[in-house]
Amino acid sequence: MKLRLFLPLLLPLLAHAQAPKLPREFVPPPFDTYFEQRVAELSKPDWQLGITKENWPARQAVMRKELQGMLDLDPWPARGDLKPVITGTVEGDGYVVEKLQFQSSPGLYVTGNLYRPREVTKPLPTVLYVCGHALVEKNGISMGNKAHYEHHGSWYARHGYVCLVIDTIELGEIRGEHHGTYNKDEWYWPARGYSSAGPEAWNGIRAIDYLVTRPEVDAKRIGVTGRSGGGAYSWWIAALDERVACAAPTAGIATLKNHVLDGSIEGHCDCMFMVNTGRWDFDRVAALVAPRALCIVNTDKDPIFPLDGVMEVYNRTRALYKTLGAEANIGIQISEGPHADTQPLNTGEFHWMDRFLQGADRMAVTDEPMTNRHDPVTLRVFSEIPKDEIVTVLGEHFGVNPEPAKVEGFAAQRDAWMAALTSESFRAWPVTQKPATRVVRTAKAEGVSFTQLEITTDSPLKAPLWILQRDGLKPEDLDLVVLNVLDDQGWADFQAMAAAGFPQDVQLAPAPFEGVTPKPADWAEAKGMFAQSKWAMAYTTPRGAGATSFAAQPITKRRQILRRFQLIGETLESGQVWDIVQTGTALRNVAGYAKVPLWIQAEREMAANAVYASLFLPEVKRLDLHSMPTSHWQGPTYLNVLRHLDLPQAVAMAAEHSTIALYTADAKAWEYPVAVAKAQNWGEKRVQLRKPLEAEK
Repeated sequence: MKLRLFLPLLLPLLAHAQAPKLPREFVPPPFDTYFEQRVAELSKPDWQLGITKENWPARQAVMRKELQGMLDLDPWPARGDLKPVITGTVEGDGYVVEKLQFQSSPGLYVTGNLYRPREVTKPLPTVLYVCGHALVEKNGISMGNKAHYEHHGSWYARHGYVCLVIDTIELGEIRGEHHGTYNKDEWYWPARGYSSAGPEAWNGIRAIDYLVTRPEVDAKRIGVTGRSGGGAYSWWIAALDERVACAAPTAGIATLKNHVLDGSIEGHCDCMFMVNTGRWDFDRVAALVAPRALCIVNTDKDPIFPLDGVMEVYNRTRALYKTLGAEANIGIQISEGPHADTQPLNTGEFHWMDRFLQGADRMAVTDEPMTNRHDPVTLRVFSEIPKDEIVTVLGEHFGVNPEPAKVEGFAAQRDAWMAALTSESFRAWPVTQKPATRVVRTAKAEGVSFTQLEITTDSPLKAPLWILQRDGLKPEDLDLVVLNVLDDQGWADFQAMAAAGFPQDVQLAPAPFEGVTPKPADWAEAKGMFAQSKWAMAYTTPRGAGATSFAAQPITKRRQILRRFQLIGETLESGQVWDIVQTGTALRNVAGYAKVPLWIQAEREMAANAVYASLFLPEVKRLDLHSMPTSHWQGPTYLNVLRHLDLPQAVAMAAEHSTIALYTADAKAWEYPVAVAKAQNWGEKRVQLRKPLEAEK
């Protein structure tokens, strides 16, 4: 069987194929404007204001801690025994290649090749090379992407360096996963605070832990570099680990504008991005290398790391270096070409390492071209994959998991959970709490009054609010008002009901339900309810549902829109929670409704959103929750929520001030809120587990 060497440009299934820039209309309105406004807010360079050479170390430490958390590395994983094993050696031209494996955490195996001169008489400058996306395999067996990038290791070893080239998680000898949200729909990744960027950073840091144990390595002269995905990992490692004296990330950084507005995100898998809880633009990542030696390397026609963004990151970072009096320590190398590992691109990298690690200007030497020198099969480390590896299921295991929730000490847990939600999951919410409300139209039909309002929840996003009640009934006479939070299915059902009661010729022009097939039976049932009760029913669709739904888009487009939300430090669903809070607040502000008891009713994932919204609307008296997921592993997705709590704990918090009616076939899943309600003496009816309505029928 012929050995297959796949270059990144030939891998359409990998996110790093050369993707053209996508038209701006790819993101449907109003989200195109929303993203523009959020990116403009987050891209301001004013975070550098007030930085001086004297206060930068303290500011840097705070920022580094935040990045550590956004990579799911806070607290640091245990630095246990690496258990390094050299499984063989390969002879090169004046150098030796050691085939190496170690465990950065138990079961998290890292495979690599360590290149060193054959004769080493003193500690040498050392480069950690982290690979980009390239698949090398034979007979379905991966040789690791280190086999594609081996020309870097051999060049360094032939020019007086030790160089460790390590495989990535996805394309190493043990094939893990980088594409959790890209095309695998593993939305529990951001809910866990997990990105494949985190373990890649950890593997690099632990690789340095190994290198400093080697007598051939000068621990004060360590550099890091890599291209494409490896460029991104170079940023993570150099930003977090002060032992890196010199960095030359290659084709690994761009701006939020590039990714979110220009569409570059669609050419990248998850390993390129931290979970952006802090809502950073990427110049802040670059800044964490300052004032150490840093050269930003890129080509001028790279579609997934566009030149304008690379230059913006460079100029902003250079401004910080200038403030610190270290402008001589930052450089940039731009060569002509596409997203490819070209010789001119690498010349700048080699020269930078020579300059800052060898202490020499050796441009004549760095002009020597790189060549592949080894059969990839000879560089393979494993003969068999270890049975205790966790690389293939890393998204489920890496990082922080919450302590099991306890019934005892609920108040303290509640406070901690609320603090975590505010600072990590809902951090992107606007500061203002006052929604703007506009009455769109009113109408009457068959004894029912109809009011349509528009609520500006988060400019430019607006949520509709429809209120139906018995005609002539004053707000002070109402027994309650029920806010129905609708998903797409619920919106379709509401439209069909309302279209039967309020056709186009009943004081509604233009018709809000044009093209909807009316359901007279549903209208008759609703009309009967209004005639017999003093209830008002309100209906709303948060962003991404109803009129602003993008569910009809192809699934590939939907995924990339959802990923854009995450890159600006939020999720679609966390925004939906905000919309419910704002709509509920607006409903309370409708004339006469402030004192009417408020209930909320919702189905499926929107029911979970309603639970969290109620935590910020303590006047909600009751929640009716139908077919709600039992865990955030199924949805909805809020950044980092599973680092702290899950849906049963959220229901327990909501039950502190609201009666909860859960329509569920899985009573066991809700044992925790039932137990908390009992322990807190909230009454037997505070958390009610009921059969699904379909089962009752």
